[in-house]
Amino acid sequence: MKLSLPARLTLGLATAATLVFLYLPLAVVARLSFNPAKSVAWPGWSGFTLDWWRKAWSADGPRDALLNSCKVALAATVVALFLGTLAALAMARFVFFGRNAVSFLMVLPIALPGIVTGIALQNTFSRTIDLGLFSFKIGFGFHSLVIAHATFCVVVAYNNVIARLRRSSPNLIEASADLGAHGSQTFRYITFPLMRSALLAGGILAFALSFDEIVVTTFTAGSGFLTLPQWILANFSRPQNVPLVNVMATFVMLVSIPLAWFAQRLSDDGGGER
Repeated sequence: MKLSLPARLTLGLATAATLVFLYLPLAVVARLSFNPAKSVAWPGWSGFTLDWWRKAWSADGPRDALLNSCKVALAATVVALFLGTLAALAMARFVFFGRNAVSFLMVLPIALPGIVTGIALQNTFSRTIDLGLFSFKIGFGFHSLVIAHATFCVVVAYNNVIARLRRSSPNLIEASADLGAHGSQTFRYITFPLMRSALLAGGILAFALSFDEIVVTTFTAGSGFLTLPQWILANFSRPQNVPLVNVMATFVMLVSIPLAWFAQRLSDDGGGER
């Protein structure tokens, strides 16, 4: 469809205005992280300094919170990739009763509001589970956050892997079996190379989703474990720590934007695999 010149100009201006509206605040936050003053007003900057970056990395609070977020996100990503890949292989290769219901339940956690998931998991973790022969209580801390984050990160891994498997030809699996390969050889030489880039893209997206989660984290972290989003939320209202908040937010942007771009490229073209 060919657009007229006024239509192209209008569409271009609307696109530019939308991009400015979305990304100008990010640029302002990045610029304020190098501002000598503590003001968050815009433009409001009066120079350039790296003092806030030095203080952010020397302070225990933001550094420990960043490390906690990375640990939780990495563990949740591993769990999500394992469970999501197994579920995707079962859904893509087998037909069974209740298949559509299982598929719906797999994607449901990411569709539910975070506060609903958080309350449900908090009630589960705080109760003593009685199984007859023995009883146990999950409690709160690092392990509860990994379980909570894996519940919605598994959706990202599942969607990426099953989309790749549905685009791959089942004839390759049948040809491998006809040539005498057993299941593990077929997975190693056929199935895994086909979905390798999908696993990487799903892992990156799951890590990013877990890293910046705050609603579910607030309900399931407990009092002794603080992640970076929680630290940012707690310190943004403290004028003395606002520059450190800007530094940590800028650091997260510098790391997450290239990862998001890389994940998108892997999802779009299959990582160069044909």
